[in-house]
Amino acid sequence: MASNELKPVYLITGADRPKIQRALRRLRDRVGQDATELLTAHEASGDDAVAACNSLGLLGGGGRLVIVEDVDRWKAPDTKAVAAYLASPAPDTVLALVAGELKKDSALAKACAKVGDVLVYDVVKRRLAEWVTKQFAERGITVDPDAPRLLIEIVGDDPEELAGEVDKIATWAGGEAVGTREIELLAAGCAEVPGYELTDAWGRRDLPGALASCQTLLERSGDPVSREVPKLLGMLVAHVGRVRDCQLYADEGLTAREAASRLKRHPFYVEKLYAQARNYGPDELRAAVVRLAALDHAVKGGSRLAVDLELERALVDITRPSPLAAAAAGA
Repeated sequence: MASNELKPVYLITGADRPKIQRALRRLRDRVGQDATELLTAHEASGDDAVAACNSLGLLGGGGRLVIVEDVDRWKAPDTKAVAAYLASPAPDTVLALVAGELKKDSALAKACAKVGDVLVYDVVKRRLAEWVTKQFAERGITVDPDAPRLLIEIVGDDPEELAGEVDKIATWAGGEAVGTREIELLAAGCAEVPGYELTDAWGRRDLPGALASCQTLLERSGDPVSREVPKLLGMLVAHVGRVRDCQLYADEGLTAREAASRLKRHPFYVEKLYAQARNYGPDELRAAVVRLAALDHAVKGGSRLAVDLELERALVDITRPSPLAAAAAGA
């Protein structure tokens, strides 16, 4: 797309959806919004796309742009129709085909490459933090080194969702630098591991912080306490289990990055798990699992106390040092 002359077809694919949207926006700016037709492969076939290109081409009056989203859904007959059209494309008409994932050696990619461009915009997962840093930089914002990794932990690894959060935070920052504190305050969590403030407080043995985070999560939830407490319990059980796994991996001599590969988690998150594992002894983690099992029994009717009170009591038990551990630390 660097050339001044537009080609008859562009196949744009990859996971970097924000970059794909920018490429499409540049095409619309070149051709004109009023001369753009948007189709989706969910409803439009290859023949439909060809018909749109030919009908627009007959209208004259300047260039035309036909965008077809999700063409990785197309079947062989759709590809054949587009390939036949590209043998003699309509003049002054650009066909932009967008796919989430499409191999370069696919029939559609080969047909497009003959007369147009195949643009692949991918995000390498292991370099996602660098990608987030670049997104902030493009908006004139500098970030602390740990801020992008924290944003990924909170939001997840979907580039489009991350870009949306970057836009929001950059607008709020107004050109000022962004650190982990701003990410914590502003980022909307949609990753698999919510409630990180609670698990982080538990991991560093910060009992007041754990209790405060627990109360905040209960207050902010739209669900009743009777439904929210089991959710938080499930989160704690999963988190303590991962910390135990990391403790075992560390005993085997694995680094946090090697453990991240086994756990299929972001290295930044696993580094935090490793740090938390160092704050607890093996017996304490085993006791925490048993205590959470007792909490599960309590919230399912095994106790007459309110479920949120049972949760707080369990947090106290699994966060503060056990008497034996405290005695050993003072020895």
